[in-house]
Amino acid sequence: MNIKLSNGRVIPIEMHKVRIVQKTTLPPIGERLRAIEEGGYNTFLLRSRDIFIDMLTDSGTNAMSDNQLASMMVSDDAYAGGESYYKLLEAVKDVMGFDYCVPVHQGRAAEHLLGKIFVKPGDVIPMNYHFTTTKAHLEMAGGKVLEIYRDDALDTVSSNPFKGNLDIEKFKQVIEKYGPEHISFIRMEATTNLIGGQPFSMANLKEVKEVASRHDIPVVIDCSLVSENAYFIKRREKEYENASVEAIVREMMAQADMIYLSGRKSTCVRGGLIATNNPGYFETLKAWLPVYEGFITYGGMSSKEIEAMAVGLREMVDYDAASSSADLIEYFVTKMVERGIPAVTPPGGLAGHVDAIKFLPHIPQSEYPAGAMAAAIYLASGVRSMERGSISMDRDSEGNDVPADVELARMAVPRRVYTMSHIEYVVDRLDWLHQNRNLVKGLKFYHEPPVLRFFTGKLNALENWGRTLADAFKADFGSEC
Repeated sequence: MNIKLSNGRVIPIEMHKVRIVQKTTLPPIGERLRAIEEGGYNTFLLRSRDIFIDMLTDSGTNAMSDNQLASMMVSDDAYAGGESYYKLLEAVKDVMGFDYCVPVHQGRAAEHLLGKIFVKPGDVIPMNYHFTTTKAHLEMAGGKVLEIYRDDALDTVSSNPFKGNLDIEKFKQVIEKYGPEHISFIRMEATTNLIGGQPFSMANLKEVKEVASRHDIPVVIDCSLVSENAYFIKRREKEYENASVEAIVREMMAQADMIYLSGRKSTCVRGGLIATNNPGYFETLKAWLPVYEGFITYGGMSSKEIEAMAVGLREMVDYDAASSSADLIEYFVTKMVERGIPAVTPPGGLAGHVDAIKFLPHIPQSEYPAGAMAAAIYLASGVRSMERGSISMDRDSEGNDVPADVELARMAVPRRVYTMSHIEYVVDRLDWLHQNRNLVKGLKFYHEPPVLRFFTGKLNALENWGRTLADAFKADFGSEC
């Protein structure tokens, strides 16, 4: 929750108490240099022991509530018919309004099933923006992802509160060009991960639903950050300023024929689900679930996680929970902008993002500026961020690099994990790095997987710039920092 102080300053105040803590350490610069070199300048390949503040992702790294942890102690471990599943089913009905639900072990498992069942070779799948694993699964099923975002969605500096909106006119053109029978479904992502966690508006979602319904095209929502998207609708869409987050989520869900989510985000649980009110969809999903995941009442998840997800679904629509990371991200982005750091605006869900092209204008996209940025952030701070740029794109069928629409370094803010002092530290080190940005050079692959290369690929630092940056850091802060 944002609180105004007596001097007029607004700060995000934590609406929770910390009862369990986990020790962390800040490795000195020499150890950070060794770690990033051993990891091939890929922050995914850093070990936890080498990290001070882990902002790689908010997936599975959020703090669980006391009620979630308590619920795990009474889970039903039955292979079939476990009571924990029926608690989840009840929560899905109460919070989201869906009668049918299949659990899956995580979000990408849901994407795999959707691709397997609903995508035919030659189909197209329009969406407000792709996510890496979504695109991979749908294209492996023979489909083609079409991103039909609005023209200003890629503007990293903007006052548009809903850069995640889908362009309705482009949607109509897609229907006319391909025919509704060749559109598997239309997907809306709440919020759009790869372009800065930007939300879509309720008005836009309703327009999407209206057009899709006219042509019998199913609407699918990726609800991984649905509570944050609902919070932004409350904050930014005047019609909903007096509505509760819970009511907004229910209205969003009413526009969907099917939803899926990674529970690792809004519900703070390692798992996922697909939900619908269409019995035909449910029966088809139920038939394939045991092949790839598990029985219908556990779907690849631990019963303990199922119990905690049922609680997490109810908690995520609480105002204080829905706002917890969004408000801290707003504070983070505001502080970066004050220091002249090229952050993505307006602040979105998920993370604070830095525009790597503006931060490192001397590095061409062919040398992966967002990847270099993420590695440089780690060297300067011990903070693990994530590349969301051209490294996150797979090569085309001819082996050529596909430049990303934007080159971002993403610093995720897990829910109820970090505090303002952590954010102040990160901004300070980003400021130092910005002053020394000319020392950062590009990267070049020496080990490159054929798909989703950002996970395990390894790169070399051109001109050995990591050591140059480390030497500059030592000169300013000493070798023990």
